[in-house]
Amino acid sequence: MSPLEFDPKHFVSNLTTRPGVYRMYDKLGELLYVGKAKNLKNRVASYFRATGLTTKTMALVSRIHSIEIAVTKSDTEALLLEQTLIKQHRPPYNILLRDDKSYPYILLSDHTHPALLFRRGKKHNKGTLFGPFPSGPAVKDSLITMQKVFKVRQCEDSTYANRSRPCLQYQIKRCSGPCVGLISNEEYASDVRHAKMFLQGKDQELTAEITAQMSAAAVEMEFERAAALRDQVIQLNHIQEQQDVYGQTGEADVIASLIQPGGLCVHVMMVRKGKVVGSKSHYPKMPIEITEGELLSSFIAQFYLGGSQELPKTIILSHELEDSEALIEGIFQTTQKKIEVVHNVRGQRARWLDLAKLNAEQGLQARLNDKRNHFSRITALQKLLGFKAPPSHMECFDISHSSGEATVASCVVFGPDGPDKKRYRSFNIEGVEPGDDYGAMKQALTRRYKRVKSGELAAPDVLLIDGGKGQLTQAETVLKELGLVDIFLLGVAKGDTRKPGLETLYIGSKEEEVVLPPDSSALHLIQHIRDEAHRFAVKSHRRRRDKKRRHSALEGIPGIGPTRRKELLMAFGGYQELLSASQQDISKVKGISTKKAEEIYLHLHKN
Repeated sequence: MSPLEFDPKHFVSNLTTRPGVYRMYDKLGELLYVGKAKNLKNRVASYFRATGLTTKTMALVSRIHSIEIAVTKSDTEALLLEQTLIKQHRPPYNILLRDDKSYPYILLSDHTHPALLFRRGKKHNKGTLFGPFPSGPAVKDSLITMQKVFKVRQCEDSTYANRSRPCLQYQIKRCSGPCVGLISNEEYASDVRHAKMFLQGKDQELTAEITAQMSAAAVEMEFERAAALRDQVIQLNHIQEQQDVYGQTGEADVIASLIQPGGLCVHVMMVRKGKVVGSKSHYPKMPIEITEGELLSSFIAQFYLGGSQELPKTIILSHELEDSEALIEGIFQTTQKKIEVVHNVRGQRARWLDLAKLNAEQGLQARLNDKRNHFSRITALQKLLGFKAPPSHMECFDISHSSGEATVASCVVFGPDGPDKKRYRSFNIEGVEPGDDYGAMKQALTRRYKRVKSGELAAPDVLLIDGGKGQLTQAETVLKELGLVDIFLLGVAKGDTRKPGLETLYIGSKEEEVVLPPDSSALHLIQHIRDEAHRFAVKSHRRRRDKKRRHSALEGIPGIGPTRRKELLMAFGGYQELLSASQQDISKVKGISTKKAEEIYLHLHKN
């Protein structure tokens, strides 16, 4: 497979398992299909399985050149965003329903015992209409949920008027039976009012009111009623998800920027009439070192001042701009439109911004792991190192500890397609002075490359060492002692300012120093490998440290199992009290002989 072709296996391996929406494009950049998923990784992978695909799906898959994802915080949000994108773009492989503008509504009827009913179009029904909603299934799901929580009837008036005994909905506890007088008018009116508050989005007020009623019922010793209200609160907390892709009102472009070693991303999310109607990640080049705010300022000027981009009323940003007033004035002079630029937002706007930040993070991670992007970066590294072919096996080591505690060394492996996580390894460092990073590095390298020397493991083309000249010396010493002279050494040290993009590289030896420009593809790959080694080292160190801190000091004593440890700690009230006890006191504990008490005492005081 050519490095420039779409590799579905590699793409799926780096996908998130979060819910969201995926968009499939052909070679010309035309949108083929929009789909939703509770688990993006599993759903997208299903399109590329070897068997079981329909003819239509196989035709779609054969045309896929790229896939973009938009992460959401729930599968409900994914559903709403999917419907919006389908209606806007009308992809050829999606089922397209006729758009007759007959949107679904929920009707709260005007009746002695009001009903909640599904309606389409703004017809003149007696009662209060709530909506419109983006899809019929979303309304029907909401009505089912409200049946369970509020037990307001959902039958038509003709059915309601002719009942002589309660129906099945009452039996399964989805209606309170007002048709046959099984609930008082006052109690039913209270349920209707709560349902109305729910439809109006007054979630916090509703939960607070029901919680207060629950507390009052408990004080009055009406425990059955208190339990019913408690269950209602639990159900409300479960279903009151923040609908970040569908609000009541709002028109804004939400823009989040993210800069990481190896790349940067600006994610633009467009909100119109309270709905997210589209989103896109941009990956501009970074020729110089800049901050997220400076990146946003430069991007917004190019994005809006051209005149082709639709201007919203508000632009919500992830970072504050130093030149926001000049930018607003420039947009006004160019387009004669006054806009608002904000970054410190709350409520629904904050939830939109969180979603944009999440998508910027996911988008940049996907780009860093993209096989085609990796190929261009590894080719640049090949030229930098003077290799005849791109390196196909690279390893990087890093050290992590907390003030010398639980020292761990990590080894990450990058192959032709990027990170090869199945080959990652961590080394618990023992017998080295706490805080001695050089000694820890030497031990890890020796343990790893003894296996390479013996033929158990393949030798890497490039060994990347994070830490500068000192750590590079340890690597040179180990490889020389083992006779592994064909492994190319590459050291990376933070520059004087210790900022990403200003690293010093030691290529092949400590003497050959190189500083690459911040937009170098080779530097981006080196930063990616180094940061992955650091991430994995920290993760392994925390796991070891937490395990060590959970370990009981009594576990190393032969013949003392969980039961005896528990009895010892209970007898003295805790470990510190046991540590202060004499050998005679320990021997008095049930099941502890004089000899065993001596062993325990000596073990506790061996240091």
